[in-house]
Amino acid sequence: MAERGMDEIHSTCDMACDILQKTNDGDDLDPIQLKFIEDAVNGFLNEKGIQLLKELHKLVMDGKYKKPPFHGIENLSIDHVGYIYWKSHQVEHYEIPWAYTEEAHQAAIELAERCKILESRGIVPTNRTAIWEWEEGDNSQSGKAEKVVEA
Repeated sequence: MAERGMDEIHSTCDMACDILQKTNDGDDLDPIQLKFIEDAVNGFLNEKGIQLLKELHKLVMDGKYKKPPFHGIENLSIDHVGYIYWKSHQVEHYEIPWAYTEEAHQAAIELAERCKILESRGIVPTNRTAIWEWEEGDNSQSGKAEKVVEA
């Protein structure tokens, strides 16, 4: 790979700064994308990476950037320290880098299902309702009324 010129490095840093400024100092970025910005500033991108940076820059500058859902699961997101959110409600915490494993993906699928069930019952999903007070077998849409019928 050819040595990157100073103009290219400056341009890459300018794009990274623009992205950070428009995304609440990177807080609105997906953690993986924030790491990507760090790599850009440190000069670790190849030509494909620079092209991806340009695409991200355009999305952000045009106001069309949307943080991708965590593990591709609608309504789930993760912040930079591992807190998991269902819509805007904190529901769990995953250690990073474990959060990006297949095991965590499966746990996130289960978490999303719990949150959907809670919402269907009119309950706001929180860490308490989705994790600490959740009982195994408490996964029916009709909730505790069904448990009474089964007893």
